[in-house]
Amino acid sequence: MSEPGDLARFTWGVRVVHWAFALLMFTCMVTAVILYNGAIMLALGHRHLVETIHVWCGLALPVPVVLGAVSAAFRSDVRRLNRFRPDDWKWLRSRTRRDGAIRVGKFNAGQKVNAWLVLGATAVLLATGTVMNWTGLVRLSWRSGATFVHDWYALALGLLVVGHIWYAVRDREALRGMWSGRVSNEWAHDEHRAWADEDRVSGAGQGASRRR
Repeated sequence: MSEPGDLARFTWGVRVVHWAFALLMFTCMVTAVILYNGAIMLALGHRHLVETIHVWCGLALPVPVVLGAVSAAFRSDVRRLNRFRPDDWKWLRSRTRRDGAIRVGKFNAGQKVNAWLVLGATAVLLATGTVMNWTGLVRLSWRSGATFVHDWYALALGLLVVGHIWYAVRDREALRGMWSGRVSNEWAHDEHRAWADEDRVSGAGQGASRRR
């Protein structure tokens, strides 16, 4: 439920992109565990169906991101994630990075690095998965290499996603922001002060324009 002091953090379109991507990623991870664990696969059966779900959910991963590009808010967030500032380096090096002393924008350096790693790993998994699934594209040695790379990148990405979920669960206000689109003014000031100030100035400017 929104409170009077809440700030709008994510639009509906941005949240749809995030949760659609997350659902596809979660499905890929679950089906991967089933495919790699012989006991689970044997108990479940329907290996071809599990493989098909895994492949097509993997191929669909870029779709929410591509469709999200029609949203100005999503494009704005992508630009913010792609911009690394001196304060971001300071945030990464600091042992007290969460005490509010460093003015953080809408995304902190950890969130930016996480986004880059997830997208980079996803691109590698898509490329290697394509080679593994359509075996006639390249020679056998390439397919063997693709399998090796795919397995290790999948493990690394899985750990990264688990870490992302862990931090999200620990920070309920951040999770609320991605679920409802709004966060408390106090949380925004403590965790993302530069963005909170920017939002406040923007809101004041819009209010002044309406009064004119």
